[in-house]
Amino acid sequence: MDSVLLYGEAEGYIQSLEKMSLRDIGSARWFRQHEFIEKLNMQAILNASANQEEFIKDLFVSLGKIPTLIHAMILTEVWKHKVFPIICKLQDFNPKSTFLLYMVIYHEATAINLLETIMYHKESSEAADDSVLDLVDYCHRKLTLLAGRSVSGEIPTEDRITHTQLLDTGSVQDLQRQSDMLEFEISIKALSVLCYITDHIESLSLSVLSRMLCTHNMPCVLVQLVENCPWNRGTLEKYTEGRWRPVLPEDQLKLNKHDGQVWMALLNLILKPDCQRKYNFNSFNKAQLLKLCGFLTEVVIDQLPNLLDLKQFLSQLAVTDPVAPKNDLILEQVPEIWNNIVMENSNKWKAIAKFQVTHVFNPSECELREQASRLSQTYNLDVMENLIPDKPKCGACGRMGAKRCSRCQGEWYCNRECQVKHWPKHKSACKLMAEAIQRLQEELNIGESDGVGFRSA
Repeated sequence: MDSVLLYGEAEGYIQSLEKMSLRDIGSARWFRQHEFIEKLNMQAILNASANQEEFIKDLFVSLGKIPTLIHAMILTEVWKHKVFPIICKLQDFNPKSTFLLYMVIYHEATAINLLETIMYHKESSEAADDSVLDLVDYCHRKLTLLAGRSVSGEIPTEDRITHTQLLDTGSVQDLQRQSDMLEFEISIKALSVLCYITDHIESLSLSVLSRMLCTHNMPCVLVQLVENCPWNRGTLEKYTEGRWRPVLPEDQLKLNKHDGQVWMALLNLILKPDCQRKYNFNSFNKAQLLKLCGFLTEVVIDQLPNLLDLKQFLSQLAVTDPVAPKNDLILEQVPEIWNNIVMENSNKWKAIAKFQVTHVFNPSECELREQASRLSQTYNLDVMENLIPDKPKCGACGRMGAKRCSRCQGEWYCNRECQVKHWPKHKSACKLMAEAIQRLQEELNIGESDGVGFRSA
C-alpha cells in the first residue's frame, strides 16, 4: 500500500503545527497547516488499516502537539458557530466558488478524524494534558446535539459529497446543507473519542472524571443515544464507515461499531470503581439508567459479553439506593480553549466575517487554480482509493462507478452516457483539477497525458 508521508516529513509537519487566531482562518498560513493535518490524518489511517507501526501517534505524543490539534479543532468549531452564519447572511457575498469555505468547515472533521486515530492509546490521553478537559466538553457538545437532532428527526438522510463534487457547487445554501451533513459525521467521531477517553479514565485527573460524571452527566447523555440510535434508520439502513448502507435481513440484529462504542462508554462510566464512587445515583439518574434494561437482550449480550456485568449491576440498582457521593471541597481545573477564543473575539464576529469575505473567501480565478493545484497534491487519488471501503458512486446517477474521468481523475461514472449527461455541471471543476494535475506533473517531470475519456477502475 502506498505511503503518504515518510517519518521525517511527518515529524516536520507535526513540529510546525501552531495555535492560530480566529482571524487567521482561511489564510495561506492556515491552509498550509490544514494540508499538513490532512496528510497526517491519511497516513495515520493507512498505518492503522495495515497494522503498521503508528508513528504518527508517537510523534504527536513526543512532540507535545495533541493540545495544538485540539485547539485547531475547537477554533474551527467556534468559527462555524459565530462567523460562518454571518458570512452566509451577507447579501453582497457571491463567491465564484464555495470551495475555500468548505475546506474551513471540513477542517474540523479532519482534526477529529486524526484525534480518533491517535486517542485510542492511553499515552495520547495522558499527553493531551489539561486540554483533555476541552476535548471532553467538545464531545459533550457534539453528543447532545446528536441526541437532540435524533429526537427531532433532523438526522441527515444523504451522504455528504466529495471534495471534487463540491467544486461543481457555488451556492452558499448548498454549503450550509453540506455543513449539516458533516456535523453528523463529526458527532459520530466524537463518540469514538469519548469512548477511548473512558477506557483510560484511571490515568486521567479527577477533574476529567468530575467533568464527565457531575458537570455533564455523560451516562444520561449516552442513555439518550441508546434509546434513539441516530446511526440507524429502523432496520433498513445503518451509518457505517461514513455512509448510509442497506442492512441485510440476517444482519438486522447485529450491533455496529457505534452501538458498541456507546455500550463500552456506559460500561466504563458506570462500573469502574472510581466512577461509582464519584457518580450520584439519585432518583433521576437511576431512572434514566434503568431504561437500559430493556435494551440488554440476550442477542446484545451475546455480541458484547461484558454487558452481562452491567445488566447485573442494573438489577441490583433497581432494588437499592446507593449512598450519595461525598461533596468534598476540591480545586478543579476547567476547560479554557472555547472560553478563551470567545472572550478574545467577543464583539468582533461581524468584523472578522467581513474581513474574511473580502480577503479570503472571494478568490480570483488565479488563486482558485492555485488552491486546486495544492488540493491535487494533498488528496493523492491513488492513495485515497486505498482508504475507501467500497467503490465510489457515479456522479450522475448515484450507481456504483466503474470508470473515472481521465482528464481530472476526480469524478466517477458508471458509463459513457452518464459522463456526457453530467458534463455541463462537471466542466468547470474538471478544468480546474486537470490544469492543477498538469502543472503538478510538469513540476515532477512525470509527463503529460492528452484527451478526455475514461480511466478504468
